[in-house]
Amino acid sequence: MSTPDTSGSAVIPAETPYVTIVLPCYNEQDHVIDEVERICAAMDASGYTYELLAVDDCSSDETLARLQEAAPRFPHMRIKAFHRNGGSGTVRRIGSQEARGEIVVWTDADMTYPNERIPELVGILEKDSTIDQVVGARTTEEGSHKFLRVPAKWFIRKVAERLAGQKIPDLNSGLRAFRKSVAKPYLRLLPPGFSCVTTITLSFLSNQHDVYYLPIEYSKRAGKSKFSFISDAYRYILQVLRMVMYFNPLKVLMPPAIWLVGIGVVKGVYDNIKTPFYLAGNTTVIFISGLLIGSLALLADLIVRSRAE
Repeated sequence: MSTPDTSGSAVIPAETPYVTIVLPCYNEQDHVIDEVERICAAMDASGYTYELLAVDDCSSDETLARLQEAAPRFPHMRIKAFHRNGGSGTVRRIGSQEARGEIVVWTDADMTYPNERIPELVGILEKDSTIDQVVGARTTEEGSHKFLRVPAKWFIRKVAERLAGQKIPDLNSGLRAFRKSVAKPYLRLLPPGFSCVTTITLSFLSNQHDVYYLPIEYSKRAGKSKFSFISDAYRYILQVLRMVMYFNPLKVLMPPAIWLVGIGVVKGVYDNIKTPFYLAGNTTVIFISGLLIGSLALLADLIVRSRAE
């Protein structure tokens, strides 16, 4: 017994699935079916009930047509087509909100992630109720602009670790599984672009949800990369600061406030030793700036703690 899917042309089982796999598809015509086959074969062998939500993000090639053509071969696949390009973050947000499964899996359709290991991620969540998210932590970097991406991602990850207060082996892996009930309050925070994976990681860590990192291999992508080094790297670090400000503004604002106040005090002592009863204008500006930033940090922290999630 099955029911029609009003969001696409595929037919899905009426049984409520345990796992929903959200698969963003944008100009992946040459390999999207290979990826669907790999995911479905692994899930069929696992014994988990599942649905594969393949979302075409307004591709300009034949991605959607090939998904629709292959749909009868994959009864667990549900197709959703966007009428405008929303970005991978939008796809993952809407896909997660519409997920019917208790466990939501994010991955990509570019052949980079070992999607045959998805049941392994789900199994970790199933066996250990204290873990709320499993992240496939990549052991290698095979993306474009590798000589720029590696140091940039290392720096962003270290900033995130400093602000989150714990080690993060992989901040922006696209392969992860999490409990939908835990992630639901944070889905509205997801930005449209690639930094959505950073957002969901920091959302869990900032709220003391346990995240398990499973080492995985990472392959060279099929097709052309959609990653823009300058703009996307900027968005990543901006999103790190934004998320920590959202959950723990003291981590961002209080250190510079303390430094400025300290420098102002030391400078004031120096000014008075050099010229008794004299306080330079820049000393006053530095000290007052520190007080203002510190006051803003305390006010922001008060707002965060009084906010009802």
